[in-house]
Amino acid sequence: MPARNEKQQRVAVLADSDTRWKWGSLTAARLLPDGAVLDGYLLRGRATPTPRQLQEVGVRADSLREVTAVEFLRVLRSETYDVVVLALVGGAVQAVLHGLAHTWGEAKDRPVVVTGYVGVVYEKLADGLLLRHGADVVLANSAYDAERFRAVYEGVGADASAVTECALPFLGGAPYEAAHDPYTVTFAAQPSVPETPADRMYLLNRLVRHAESHPGREVLLKLRSKPGEHTTHIEETPYQKLAQRLDAPGNFRLVYGNMGEVLDRTDLLVTVSSTAALEALHRRIPTALLTDLGVREALGNHHFTGSNCLRSWDQLDAGEVPEPDPAWVARQGVAADGSYAHAFDGARAKVAELLEDERAPLAPYYSRTTAPGYLPRVLARHHLAPDGSPLPGAPAADKDPGAVRQIVRRAARGAYRHGVQRVAPVIRRMGEL
Repeated sequence: MPARNEKQQRVAVLADSDTRWKWGSLTAARLLPDGAVLDGYLLRGRATPTPRQLQEVGVRADSLREVTAVEFLRVLRSETYDVVVLALVGGAVQAVLHGLAHTWGEAKDRPVVVTGYVGVVYEKLADGLLLRHGADVVLANSAYDAERFRAVYEGVGADASAVTECALPFLGGAPYEAAHDPYTVTFAAQPSVPETPADRMYLLNRLVRHAESHPGREVLLKLRSKPGEHTTHIEETPYQKLAQRLDAPGNFRLVYGNMGEVLDRTDLLVTVSSTAALEALHRRIPTALLTDLGVREALGNHHFTGSNCLRSWDQLDAGEVPEPDPAWVARQGVAADGSYAHAFDGARAKVAELLEDERAPLAPYYSRTTAPGYLPRVLARHHLAPDGSPLPGAPAADKDPGAVRQIVRRAARGAYRHGVQRVAPVIRRMGEL
């Protein structure tokens, strides 16, 4: 490994969507001292964020480039970093972990590898956690998550020492004190929850009806992405498209932008299960998790049972304002009591301690011994062999792509995204006829 620069720490963040870039870059900033160099790498795929999405996140990196997993591994062979943050979907985390294990081998001064979750963990708990096992630090956003994470790892006989409690890195903003003029209700939309057009249309109709029945209020539909942009989850039926069918009143508007800035003027945050609910609760903004479509694991609102924030649109229309249960809020890492300033102390100390000691080789739970029928497929999606080495024909990274290659690459990615976002849903719906 190249000699490490002791004067200024460096961190590499690899992310595969706008939301994960936000989580990864802010996490890096909270784990390392001020003045650390932040290099961003965006994993090429259907959800690679656009410049507008990156600007909306509001994080400035010292450098930023788009890469494949194999290209990123080649960068790590020559670049010297203190910390590597993997802000990726579980399968990509596992692939990069094996690739890094192959790249670094027995090197004892390798970077510290950190990963975690961008928000509420309400589905595929074991699957996602085991795909993240092998990192030096697996961040849990609350005491509740830390307990669950350790239980999963210990339950399969895996080392659980990497699990480290912290909080979501993007909580912040001024505490809510008094109602705005006009009183503002914000619905935080999610790309994939609910999934069906009928359910999404139902929620949109109820939002518009709320605006009609409360003409003195401003009612906002906060959207994650503009038409043509993609996020962490596939959005088959964008609210923008559905809203075109409605004759909405003048106090109803679609808005984009940074969630924190929207919350600055919000008096009631309404959503199905968005992480925005935790951001609002952190700021003591009244928050409602909708029960209209049921309280179900598929929706993710089951995570909020016990919060006293589950409400229906009928209840909200009648003027009910949820008051969260303090004990539930505290266990969820929301830190509305002012303790958020110290939420990352433990994680920072752990990273600093790891940097002081020699590091053992990366050793994910999944291996050719424990998961011989699963792991090769996970790695192959990122052009890696079962031992973590690049497969023949994997993209080269020893030179920048020429103009023609860039055009072909953009066209191919656009065609892939179009297939995933537009063609595939149509085929699925035809199959249901």
